[in-house]
Formats: sequence, structure tokens, C-alpha cells
Amino acid sequence: MNPPNGFSPHAVACITSSTEGRVLQDQQVKKAGGAMRKEAGDSRVLALEDHPDIESFLNDTLRLPPDEIKPNMKIKSVTPKPPRKPRLARASSLDEKSWRRRRRVFRTSQENLIDPSETSSSNGSLQESSLSPLTKSRVVLNGDQGSLHNLQDASEPSPYGKNKSSISDSKKQVSEVPGVSVGLMQRKESLGSKPRLCKITPPRPLPPLELSVASHVLRTANRIDSDYMDYQHYSQSRFERLSSSLSDTGLHNSGMVCDSCSTDSMKSTFSLLTPLRAKDVRNRSYLEGSLLASGALLGAEELSRYFPDRNIGIFVATWNMQGRKELPENLDDFLFPSDPDYAQDMYVIGIQEGCPDRREWEIRLQETLGPHYVMLYSAAHGVLYMSVFIRRDLIWFCSEVEYATVTTRIVSQIKTKGALGICFTFFGTSFLFITSHFTSGDGKVCERILDYNKTIQALALPKNVPDTNPYRSSPSDVTTRFDEVFWFGDFNFRLNKDRESVDSILNQHLEKDMSKLLQYDQLIKEMNDGAIFKGFQEAAIHFRPSYKFDIGQDSYDTTSKQRTPSYTDRVIYRSRYKDDIHAVKYSSCSVVKTSDHRPVYGLFRVKVRPGRDNIPLAAGQFDRELYLIGIKRRITRKLQKRQEIKDQKSSRVCTVS
Repeated sequence: MNPPNGFSPHAVACITSSTEGRVLQDQQVKKAGGAMRKEAGDSRVLALEDHPDIESFLNDTLRLPPDEIKPNMKIKSVTPKPPRKPRLARASSLDEKSWRRRRRVFRTSQENLIDPSETSSSNGSLQESSLSPLTKSRVVLNGDQGSLHNLQDASEPSPYGKNKSSISDSKKQVSEVPGVSVGLMQRKESLGSKPRLCKITPPRPLPPLELSVASHVLRTANRIDSDYMDYQHYSQSRFERLSSSLSDTGLHNSGMVCDSCSTDSMKSTFSLLTPLRAKDVRNRSYLEGSLLASGALLGAEELSRYFPDRNIGIFVATWNMQGRKELPENLDDFLFPSDPDYAQDMYVIGIQEGCPDRREWEIRLQETLGPHYVMLYSAAHGVLYMSVFIRRDLIWFCSEVEYATVTTRIVSQIKTKGALGICFTFFGTSFLFITSHFTSGDGKVCERILDYNKTIQALALPKNVPDTNPYRSSPSDVTTRFDEVFWFGDFNFRLNKDRESVDSILNQHLEKDMSKLLQYDQLIKEMNDGAIFKGFQEAAIHFRPSYKFDIGQDSYDTTSKQRTPSYTDRVIYRSRYKDDIHAVKYSSCSVVKTSDHRPVYGLFRVKVRPGRDNIPLAAGQFDRELYLIGIKRRITRKLQKRQEIKDQKSSRVCTVS
């Protein structure tokens, strides 16, 4: 049966058994009911007149089997106490409106405990939500004193089923009951129990509960600069910090953690970018920023944000196109070699005897590199081309790009031989890239040395960008004015050996051991003697000579000239500081066969140092038109390939046997 209105299972407690172990009869119930009516004037209790069904309710309630009545139980009168305020485990996880409504209900129930309308609610009552699923109790009526008492016993289930009057919870505990009254029972927690709140359906799905807004994929955000001491102190006192293993960049120690369960509200208050105070923006001099100043654009903290190990990957390549109009169909094997698995941060490609359509070549490079890269700068000197691509999120840390050219021909109007240099500063490290095409000919070693000397003396760089270390610079050698120098191109140094001898060595299947050929290399000999490329070094060569091939073939020159295969295309480097440049890979691309030269490339890890904010920045400039054309063509080509595959699957070929 259902209890009368206004009473939930929390208003029904267990009764003490008599010494004989028998259940109290209906007459005792009626007698207790009469006693309760007499004391209905007490303002602290609920009168039976307000609930006419209490007698029948108690009759059914108190019919307990004899084995459930505990013998020798003494009845104790208890002084009534007001209910205690329930403790909510995590109020922040509830919907705000529902929580406020529940607080109003709680206050109202405290003010008027005898109002049946406040205790009979089935969809938001404090009585339902505040009492925890603790040990059960049975209500025992004392026939002599007419009082109800609370006995702890959690062994038997409730005799009532689930209904809208909240009698369903058979494990709710009701605390002490006044002598002859049935009121709102006090909640009492047993050891190991937790409060249970009634289910509330939020108006919309809540975000996942996470105490930290840090993420493994946010490598560079979610941090606070150390110069914002007051903000950092505020965040430490307000927000709870979790484990320091939230980020793989080493920047998690200054991370920001919030105890809010909603990341959306966190984003609305704080940005994942570094916070900037208004007074710092007013007073800070960005043009004269200190090397280690907090908040400096090119300082140590900003460098560590992007490069924790302060090393960047650079791809440097050289290729003599032989002036061919046709370009390779696919440059993926050239720009993205099989190892390592990751693309580089910067791509620098130098071309000698470039194709007539230079713009088409640059578009092809942009199309291959994709949307993650932008062309920082490109320059040309006759048929010498150089293009510098960089990851688009790194363009803010580059200075203005400068370039200069040198002609090594006697007639300066003929620009097939010479040098082209591009320089800029990245953070606090200055870079110089030079691509050259020296004099050709097997025995013209002295002419090539003269080309080198003229280049280092006449290449007027840098112009406006300040030298990072002027005390170690030389006015007669441009390569001493920069921290990192890469010189690559068609140097035209040959092998001092006849064709038959070279072919016999190549036929021995040397694989990666090219020492038998390199002992005849002119460039290695001159570098060892100190006649050329002073201070430069070259990675170990483990590839076959890049010159001279038949067009579209893997065989060397089969014409009547029978030119000797040689290592004419080279990439060498020099660093102002020892061990700043580490060669990862040095090889040639045998897939590109549109020229008599094979492209030669090198992968390098270069150490970068923090700098001052006193350099003219490029302000994020790049070739936007080239970027849009390259991406559009990349998308078009992908769609064409998909259509071709679709057409092949849908086509059917009929054969006649």
C-alpha cells in the first residue's frame, strides 16, 4: 500500500521489539495514534489530523514477522533535533539553476517542517535528495509512552515498492523521531557511505569533467610567462595544480589548471595564449628587448616554447636542371625522402641552369610541400634560383630577408655562372645560404678556386640586419659574418681518373662505401689543402656520382664524349660555433631523371639561440599568391586522381575469345 500524503520512507523507522518477541497489534497502534492527536498542538511535529490515513499506514507498516523483532530491546525517549544541512560532495558538477532551486527548497523546508506540502514533493524534494542510502531503520511504537524510536538495522529490504511518493528507496535512513510525532528525520551517515543526490536531467549535455585544461596535443600553449608574477601567484592560490607530466615540451611547470568542470567556461575567461598585461604593453620596449627578457618575441622563453631542445630541421638541396622545360611529375621523393619520418622545419632549394618558367617551378614546390609551408623568400640571378620555404607558424620569428649576387663571368651580362646568397636571422641565429655554379671543365681547378674567392669577397651581406657577433666577423669573407652558413650548388669539381677506371670501380657494387672513388675527388683534395672553402665541412658521401647521366636513364654518359662520372653537386656547411650543425642525412635523389644531374640534398639539425628584439622583423610576410595557387592546384590534382580511380573501377572491358 502507499503511505499517506506527506510521508516518504524516510518518515518510517523501525520499532523496538518487545521482550516476548511479538509484533505490536493494531490496538497499540491506535493507542499511539490517540496520544499523537493529543499533542498535535506542538509546532515542531506533524499532527495525525493533518494525515487521516496515518492509522491505516502504520497498521500495515508495523506488521512485522516475529523473527525480525529483536528481543530485550529497551525503549528510549529521544529529544527531537532539527535536521542537519546535507553535505553535497561536488556541487560544482550540478547544473547551476537546479542547484539554486534545491537550495531554496532546503531553506523553505527548514523554516516550515510541519507543512505537508514541503515534504511530499516527489520531483525535487529536499527530503528525497538530502538523505543518503544508509542503514535501514524500523519504527517501533511504544504503547505506554506513545513514541517512535529509531533503531539501526540494515538487513531486511523495505516492504514497499517504487512509486511517485518516494517510498522506493529502501536503504534511506531516518534519524530520531519526536516522542509522539512523525516529522522530517535527521540524516545520519555511517562509515564508508557517501551522500546520494537524486538524478537531475540537465537542459543540455555537460562537457566531460576534467580538472585540467592541459592537453597532450597543446605543445606550446597553456602556459604563463614568469614575469607575470602576480598572475602566477594568483593562479597558484586559486587553481589546483595536477601532475607535472601534462606536456612533452618541458613547459608544464608554468601550466594553468582550473577546478571548473567546464572547459568552455574556462576558454571564455582565459586564453590559451600567453596573457598580456596592459601596463606591460604600454611600457615594454620590444625593439630593445633583452636576450633573456620575459615576453621577448625572440627571447629564450619564446624559443623554448617552439623548440625545447633548441634544434630545428633544415632541408638543403641543389639541382642542375640543365635548362629543361619539363619538370618532374612528382617531387615527393625529392623533398620528402623515406627517412627520417618527419618533415623539416625549413626547406632551401638552390637551382642551377633553371627551367625557363621559374614561377612554375616555385608553384610546383609549394604544391608538393602543402599548406603547412609558405615561401619566405625567393631570388634569382640569371638561371640561378633559390627558394626558402618555412613552416607557416615560424614566419613571425624571422628577420627581413636580404639577398645579393655575384657574377663570376668576365662578361657580367652573362649570368650562367656566379653565386646567389640569401640571409636572415631566425630567433637569435643568423643564416646564410649560398648557391653557386662554378666554372666547368675537368682540369679547371684554379678557375673554380677563383670563383670561390670572388664570391666570399663580393657578396655584400648582411645589409640592414645586424650581425649577431661582429667581433668574429671579417670584412673579406662573407661566411664569417653569420652563425650558420650552407653553401651548395654545382661546384663542377671532378674525379681525377679516366672513364674506364671509374666505371670499373662503380661495377664493383660498392653500395655505400665510396672511398675508392672519393680518393680521386678534386674538391676533397683542395679542402684538405686549405685552398677553398676554409672552415667548411661536408658530410660523408655514400651515394653514387650525381653527374653525368643520360636523360631519363640510370646509365652514365654514353655519347661520344664519354664524360667521367663525378661529384659535381655538393652541399657543405660552416658554423661559427662548434657542433652547431649536425648532418642527419646526405644523399641524392635517383628518381628525378629529367636532367643529366641528379638532385643532391642534405638533412641537418641546427642549434638555434635566443635573440634580442632589435632586428627588423619580416612581420610574417610570405608569398601569399604562390601559396593560394599551390594549394588550389594540390586540391585539383587530388580530385583528378580520385576521379581516375573511380573511372577505372566503373569501367568494363569486353573480350572476345
